[in-house]
Amino acid sequence: MSLGCFVLFLCSLSLLFYFTPSASQSDPLELRSLLEFKKGIQYDPLDRIISAWNLSNLTNQSSCPDSWPGITCDSTANSVTGIILDRLSLSGDLKFSTLLNLKSLQNLSLSGNRFTGRLVPTLGSMSSLQHLDLSDNQFSGPIPGRISELWNLKYINLSTNGFEGGFPVGLPVPFRNLQQLRVLDLHSNKLRGNVREVLSELINLDHLDLSDNEFYGELSGLGVENVSGLANTVHFVNFSRNSLTGGFLKAEVIGLFRSLEVLDLSNNAINGELPSFGSMLHLRVLRLGNNQLFGAIREELLNGSMPIEELDLSGNGISDSIPGINSTTLNILNLSSNGLSGPLPTFLKRCTVVDLSRNNLSADMSVMQYWEATLEVLDLSSNKLSGSLPNLTSQFFRLSKLILRNNSLEGNLPLQLGDSPGLSAIDLSLNQLSGPIPSGLFTSMTLTNLNLSRNQFTGPIPLQGSRVGELLFLPSYPKMESLDLSYNSLTGGLPSDIGNMGSLKLLNLSNNGLSGELPIELSKLAYLQYLDLSGNKFKGEIPDKLPSSLIGFNVSYNDLSGTVPENLRRKFDISSFHPGNSLLVFPDGLPSTNSVPDQLPAHGKHHSSKRGVTIGIIVGVVVATLTILVLLAYHRVQQKEFLGRSGFVGQTTVEDAKVERSTRSSLFKFQSNVHRAPTSLSFSNDHLLTSNSRSLSGQTEFPNEIVEHDLPGGVAAISAPFNPNVLESCPTTSGRKSSPGSPLTSSPRFVEPREQSVKLDVYSPDRLAGELFFLDTSLAFTAEELSRAPAEVLGRSSHGTLYKATLDGGHMLTVKWLRVGLVKHKKEFAKEVKRIGSIKHPNIVPLRAYYWGPREQERLLLADYIHGDSLALHLYETTPRRYSLLSFNQRLKVAADVARSLLYIHDRGMLHGNLKPTNILLEGPDYNVRLTDYGLHRLMTPAGLAEQILNLGALGYCAPELSSASKTVPSFKADVYAFGVILMELLTRRSAGDIISGQSGAVDLTDWVRLCDQEGRRMDCIDRDLAGGEEPSKAMDDLLALSLRCILPVNERPNIRQVLEDLCSLPV
Repeated sequence: MSLGCFVLFLCSLSLLFYFTPSASQSDPLELRSLLEFKKGIQYDPLDRIISAWNLSNLTNQSSCPDSWPGITCDSTANSVTGIILDRLSLSGDLKFSTLLNLKSLQNLSLSGNRFTGRLVPTLGSMSSLQHLDLSDNQFSGPIPGRISELWNLKYINLSTNGFEGGFPVGLPVPFRNLQQLRVLDLHSNKLRGNVREVLSELINLDHLDLSDNEFYGELSGLGVENVSGLANTVHFVNFSRNSLTGGFLKAEVIGLFRSLEVLDLSNNAINGELPSFGSMLHLRVLRLGNNQLFGAIREELLNGSMPIEELDLSGNGISDSIPGINSTTLNILNLSSNGLSGPLPTFLKRCTVVDLSRNNLSADMSVMQYWEATLEVLDLSSNKLSGSLPNLTSQFFRLSKLILRNNSLEGNLPLQLGDSPGLSAIDLSLNQLSGPIPSGLFTSMTLTNLNLSRNQFTGPIPLQGSRVGELLFLPSYPKMESLDLSYNSLTGGLPSDIGNMGSLKLLNLSNNGLSGELPIELSKLAYLQYLDLSGNKFKGEIPDKLPSSLIGFNVSYNDLSGTVPENLRRKFDISSFHPGNSLLVFPDGLPSTNSVPDQLPAHGKHHSSKRGVTIGIIVGVVVATLTILVLLAYHRVQQKEFLGRSGFVGQTTVEDAKVERSTRSSLFKFQSNVHRAPTSLSFSNDHLLTSNSRSLSGQTEFPNEIVEHDLPGGVAAISAPFNPNVLESCPTTSGRKSSPGSPLTSSPRFVEPREQSVKLDVYSPDRLAGELFFLDTSLAFTAEELSRAPAEVLGRSSHGTLYKATLDGGHMLTVKWLRVGLVKHKKEFAKEVKRIGSIKHPNIVPLRAYYWGPREQERLLLADYIHGDSLALHLYETTPRRYSLLSFNQRLKVAADVARSLLYIHDRGMLHGNLKPTNILLEGPDYNVRLTDYGLHRLMTPAGLAEQILNLGALGYCAPELSSASKTVPSFKADVYAFGVILMELLTRRSAGDIISGQSGAVDLTDWVRLCDQEGRRMDCIDRDLAGGEEPSKAMDDLLALSLRCILPVNERPNIRQVLEDLCSLPV
């Protein structure tokens, strides 16, 4: 080679090295890809990514950015191998195409955020990818078929997103191409496909979870050829909450799954006889609950020949007896809600959780003395067990929950019952137990919930002498949170030691024979929320300074006297004190001793007048008589299916009935107390009797929030009762809850109109002398015409009193008379009310005019009168019903209409601020939504606004960030929170304020739904009347998931536009 050629070769070689990145130098395209990917992250509340992923933070921009949070690199190749951004509360719309230049990316993990976006088909070109985790986000769209080209994938988790469409089968590159894939988790999406086609595409998997989707087909149609690639390797299979039908797997197919350890096919529609599982030699968990299986329980599941640790056959049609359980591996046994009969198992080798509730088991419990299990939870409720209660706690020293309600147990309780060191809940209600209550129950350091209601216990409450007081000097004291001894035959007084039970939240001693004076130590119960002492023989005065935490209070049907403490007068309705207690004194213009008789007439009076009735009606001018059905003390339950417990029932009277019934006055002659905030609460037992003599205890009312429109016949219906049933234990594992129409209801109930009718027909010559301002030119009338318009009260709320007024021409208006001191000054009021009046939408009741009078108490808002009832009434109306139950499609339509209305309001920079079912009217046969009471917070003083938010909080619709903020101001996300609660009410037919009890104690509706979701029991939440006796549909489940997203922390909560889009995408 000549010297010139050699020099030319060296120059070319040097240029090649110059333009080729060295092994120690990062490809600049990778940095650019990461920065482009970062642009999709729009919200970073922890400030972990947006500010950190910056070139200025790199000491060497030519190296791989492994100093950036979430980035891992290959030090040898100096390339990005991982993006791991799990659970950082990030949100934004991600573009996966920005990652295509990361040629060495092996791990992409973004789980537990709020990301949106779609998977692009070009993702299939990222052949280096081994681990893909996008779970628990808001990704949507189909799973691209090209995902099958990622032949290196070992792990795919796309669960809990909004992916939809068919499973990627039958494509040019089949899913079987993923031969290294070991984990496939797609649960909680909207994917669909035939189970036979899907399983045929899967090979070599260890873990398969396709639960909570829309897969369909018959298991009995699967052949060996459909599962041969999967059966030999898979250890975990979950197809629960899909739409699988037909019979069970064939015996030859079951025999192929020799390595299977977990099989979950619950919540489908699988039918037929329960098959044999003897060939599954390694099966540890078998969940087949809530299907349509029948027959006998296979012997191998209980005799110890299989290593079964959890067996759930609940909610089927199994009609067998249980001779004995020899298994030494079984930990959790759930056979609830079947047709099991005969006695209890004669022996039980090993179990920690046993749920045999809601069957037909009979005989006594003496056989349990032969059980060797170390039980922690025992639920035998709603069977036909008889005889006495054996001493279970000494035998099962680890027992934490004992639930035996609704049986026929009798005799005395064992004295050692409260001695178990870990016992937290006892429910023996609805039995025939008698004798004294053991004092040990009141000294337990672990017992939080005790329900002995509706038995025949006698003697005193064993607090005195139980050393409760002495225990205060120990490191801890009794942790009792709920004590229900109602409907027994207890005598004696209420011991002063009750004040030492400092954790009590519920105390129900109603309908006993207790006497004496109420101890002042009740004021020491700082956390007490519900106190029912009604139906006893207590005398003397009501203790002053009862805890401010009280939201349920009833002392009716006693012989109390003296002045009612001011805090109770201000907070609770008249029915919390009457009937009974004829010597109680209500000063300051409230009902006097004789204003409400002990026994009220059965029919209300109705004053009519041919003269015009002014809209100026004092709330204190009440011409109405209440109908009260008095509960017979010690009423025994005749229908054994009733599983409920004693509690509180809302008395459906209105605040207006408090004042002097004979008064007739003009609107302009106000009494000082008339427009006080309606924070009264009534939960007397006057409506416990229903058909079939079923007791409906366990229901209470919220602070006296009135439906703000009229019911037929001028009825004002109180909304949103509260259920303080803190001792209702959920089934140990999955199982349906009772719907509001069942005896187990814990949702609001509405009585007949004749029992609630409140129509005020009075007349006054006074004239409205202020200014009437119209917000809509299509309507015109004079203040004088409004002054003489006949009017009737529709109800009350935290804003004031609502009337229906009929003008001379027949046009009907609703007139909201705002409370004194509630609203801003005139100039600011006028500005804001005009903005509210600008809202025009088919689903929103328009504000038509307002009146500003010369006196402070003359502030009126006028809107069209809507012929329809509230969503609250449609959901919670009791029998006999005027309306049929709303179907799922109707409820979904209501939800969508409300969401559209909110979006319209939000898009105009306004809020609703007071969203709840009583402010959602359903008009006409199509139940068209008409939203009311929007934007009223803009008219209020800070004090009025705070009161509205407190009211929302009491009712269960207030977002947590409002109650914890130093300055409470409604927000867009707070509206979304309230809407999410309403979605839960639509699906569960339980009120937002219900107190629901379960394994984790007493929780409200939102916490209950959240717990059910976390425990994989979403179907427990669905109103079974809604599901029509079948398993809830995928759309119902999706709607429940959407409701949970709406109540997320404010930074994670979607906006109403996203919510509406999700609603409209639900399959119907």
